[in-house]
Amino acid sequence: MSIETDAAPTRDFPESGGLAFPAAGDLRGPLAFAIGCFLIWGLAYGLLDVLNKHFQETLSISQADSSWLQIAYFGAYLLLSLPAGALLHARGYKFGIVSGLSLTAVGALLFIPAAAAGSFLPFVGSMFVLAAGLCVLETSADTYVNVLGDPAKAAQRLNLAQSFNALGVFIGPMIGGAVFFSPATTEALGGATRSIQIVYGLIAVAVLIFAAVVWRARLPETGLSDHGESVWDDSQARPLSRQPHFIAGVVTQALYIGAQVGIGAYFINLVTHNWQGLTSQQGAFMLSLAAVGYLVGRFAATALLLRVAPRRLLTVYGLINVALTLVVVAGVDKLSPIALIAVFFFMSTMFATIFALGTTGLGANAKKASSLMVMAIGGGVLLPWPMGRIADLYGANYAFILPALCFAVVAWYGWKGSTLGQAKTAA
Repeated sequence: MSIETDAAPTRDFPESGGLAFPAAGDLRGPLAFAIGCFLIWGLAYGLLDVLNKHFQETLSISQADSSWLQIAYFGAYLLLSLPAGALLHARGYKFGIVSGLSLTAVGALLFIPAAAAGSFLPFVGSMFVLAAGLCVLETSADTYVNVLGDPAKAAQRLNLAQSFNALGVFIGPMIGGAVFFSPATTEALGGATRSIQIVYGLIAVAVLIFAAVVWRARLPETGLSDHGESVWDDSQARPLSRQPHFIAGVVTQALYIGAQVGIGAYFINLVTHNWQGLTSQQGAFMLSLAAVGYLVGRFAATALLLRVAPRRLLTVYGLINVALTLVVVAGVDKLSPIALIAVFFFMSTMFATIFALGTTGLGANAKKASSLMVMAIGGGVLLPWPMGRIADLYGANYAFILPALCFAVVAWYGWKGSTLGQAKTAA
């Protein structure tokens, strides 16, 4: 589908087969608005992992039960990514972004009555609604950034945009640690219930203001559904079901997200278990430190991709994270938490690079492929519960065997999976 309203001026990129794209100067404003969306869902995700530990302590629930927050969050992606993709096709990027922001704000507002109820289930429901909005938002913004210019630079653009997502992931635990794990701050805000209401109420207001600004902004509907020439020798692009590099990419993305979510969900449990005397608040601040590594890793990857092929970078980072998570499994005092912090640096490029490799050369199928790749974020439901169950039975360290296996799949995708069925590849 090609949407031509508010189209920006275009020019040809000779290195991209003569395809026409909006000139770079015309894309800075739209890219900035899209990057703002990445910051918002990074903040929401950063708070999610702190809430996991917070509810374990305040509502006296097990690690496995607390994983229902992550299941609700990523279950929304699993259930709603395809409808979000259909909305994107029908109404365009701006409508998708504004709709996602508005629904996110509704979910944040639902935390106010959920906190008043004082039980866990309303929080799970509120998280699902909030994540539903983020799903629509991410489907629109990820796809928009992916097609907003030269396809050859899609991995760089996504890594740049995801760097600001990492900034939000850093800010989230800082807010959560300072508010939810500080008795003095909690008391000053009127108690645990009131502190949650204030934090999520402010988030709702900020998101609604941003939605109003985006609605008034000029976002070109690029019409770039034919995102890049087909990698096939056939004159027509093959259907997605016959493109094994894409299918492998969706599976790999789901497993990677599962690993990322499981690591974040039990990060505080792991570091407090393997660092004598460390409090939950200090664990939350360490999670922010890990997010700094994630942020730095995103910018580093953006620079490295000027010199290193995406496949090679993904393979090396995947292998490094296999080794680091095995150090975490070993349960070495202080060393295992440090290794877990390092994992975040090497996770930083994985989502964007898998996304770009998996959607390369799909021609007119690019938009549909992008919505399915966002649907793979629903893989976040895969690991939290089994990791929580393993942690409850055998200790937090052993739960990290599962992320190690997922990182092995990521390394394989960079090495081999991203080239499956393609006639032309770049090493």
